[in-house]
Amino acid sequence: MNTPAELRYSEEHEWVKEEGEKVRIGITDFAQSELGDIVFVELPEVGDEITADEPFGSVESVKTVSELYAPVSGKVVEVNEDLEDSPEFVNESPYEKAWMIVVEPSDTSEFDNLMSAEDYVKMTSEE
Repeated sequence: MNTPAELRYSEEHEWVKEEGEKVRIGITDFAQSELGDIVFVELPEVGDEITADEPFGSVESVKTVSELYAPVSGKVVEVNEDLEDSPEFVNESPYEKAWMIVVEPSDTSEFDNLMSAEDYVKMTSEE
């Protein structure tokens, strides 16, 4: 399982990459492998507000539909439009091509609730 050390992780299997004043969010390699082949991704619109631990979209695989949970609160400033036509990117490249949204966080203290790569690997190895 690929778990980049520079990212932070949520218990709901989202990753967060800090990029200055913004964060880029997607789902982990572990999550996509558990879901199977992704066939559809539903994401919020630019300008939407998301709230930590609340759903912000969903991914549909051949097996199931899973909600995406916001790892932090904030305003959506960018959405990965490529996933509309190429949802398979989530399986092929969960950290590069398949980022989902970019958010301007409203409360950076929420970052304290996220896990390091080491803690995330420990959590997923117990599942």
